[in-house]
Order: sequence, then structure tokens, then C-alpha cells
Amino acid sequence: MKQSAVDSNCNAEDFLSEKNKMVFSRKNANARKYLELPFLCDFTSYGSNIVASVSETAADAALWYMERFPSEHCFETPNLYALMEKLHPLGMNVCFMAEYFLPDMNLIRLLECGYEIRILEKGSFSELYRNEWSNALCGKRRELDCLAAGAFDGGKLVGLAGCSADCGSMWQIGVDVLPEYRRRGIASALTSRLVKEILDRGKVPFYCAAWSNLKSVRNAMKCGLKPAWVQMTVKPLSYICAMNETPVGR
Repeated sequence: MKQSAVDSNCNAEDFLSEKNKMVFSRKNANARKYLELPFLCDFTSYGSNIVASVSETAADAALWYMERFPSEHCFETPNLYALMEKLHPLGMNVCFMAEYFLPDMNLIRLLECGYEIRILEKGSFSELYRNEWSNALCGKRRELDCLAAGAFDGGKLVGLAGCSADCGSMWQIGVDVLPEYRRRGIASALTSRLVKEILDRGKVPFYCAAWSNLKSVRNAMKCGLKPAWVQMTVKPLSYICAMNETPVGR
């Protein structure tokens, strides 16, 4: 919550209130590195309420939305359509929706997969920035990738989990497994090992998944990671259309 407060330009206690809160977004050098601040409009919930971190342009739409619908329904359709109708004339719309996981210290444990697992320190995976490992490693921010765990079948790398130092206290985990090696417990073995390695280094591991990506969600929960917060981020229509490779306005 302290890190989310930095990201959203609010106080950590704001996430524990029963009442929703709106604040204006600001840049912060200590925010998670991949966040593009200031937000146009971002909704974060730890379960009690919503904190909306917004621009002046989106403030009226965000406030109307939070007052109009119960917070537990603000992250789902059909209510989302009402928000989209408010945002579209402003040249923006809902873009990213994600669930974040943190370790439950009573549940985390090392899992096995039957393959050799090696810990790869920073500098030893510079040749692995390829498409098959694009979740484990991030080519655009490779300077943040600080640790990885690889699963090997003989000398062949068949699975890779990596973590990026996205902020001072928290490292984010991503994982990939070659298609022909999936459903063998490799992802959970790598994730659980990396969770332990991160904790041993005095950092907090966190994990992000789209709500509909059940394979990823199950992997997180199998490793003792539990849902902690959800986040929904608004982007310009031009940004969304570029991602979808569709003309603006369609």
C-alpha cells in the first residue's frame, strides 16, 4: 500500500477507508518504473474502496463513476460501459485491467518440477532477450531485470522466470515456458523459487496477471501468492488504437 500510495499520489491509509477517494496524479521518481505518470485516470482497490488518481481532464468522469456505482462493481461490465461513454468524448478509454498478487508467508513453499533449476544473476541472461522469454524479461527495460531462474532439460533452457526491480522495495515476477514443456509444473517451480530468492534479498516479490488469464492466476496461487490489489488504467484512444492496430475513432 505504501508503494501504491507513491504511484497514485495519495496516502497508504487511503486504501483502507470505506469511502472512495480521488486525487490528482503527479510524477514521482519513486513510482514503479513502468508506470507512465501522471495518469490520465487510474483506479486502484485493495478491496475496501477505490482510490482514483486522475488528471484534471478526467476528474469529473471519475468522480461521477465512483459515486454512481458500488466500488466492487466498478471494475466490471456492464458498469464499465458507463465509464467508457464518459471517457470517449475526452479522447480516452479504459485500457489496462490487472490483478496483483503478493506472497502469503504462511503458504509459500518451494515446488519441484523434475528439471534442473539454475539461478541466473544479472549479467548472465543478456543473451535471452528473445520472444520466447518476453514475459520473464523485458527488452525495453532490461536495465531493471536483476535476477532469473531457469529450468533446464539437459543443456536446453525450457522455462524462465525473471524479476525486474520496478521500485525500491518490490520486484515483479514474470514467467515463460516453452509450449512443448507446459503442464509439467515448470512455471510454478520457477515462480516459487524466484519468490524465495527475492525474499532472501530483502525485497517483496509481486506478480501481475490479467483477470481472465486463469493459467497465470492458478500459477500464482499454487506458489502461495494471493490477490492483493486490482488496478484499472485509462489511456488515450490513440494509444489503444495503436496497440490494436486499428484506426483512431473506430
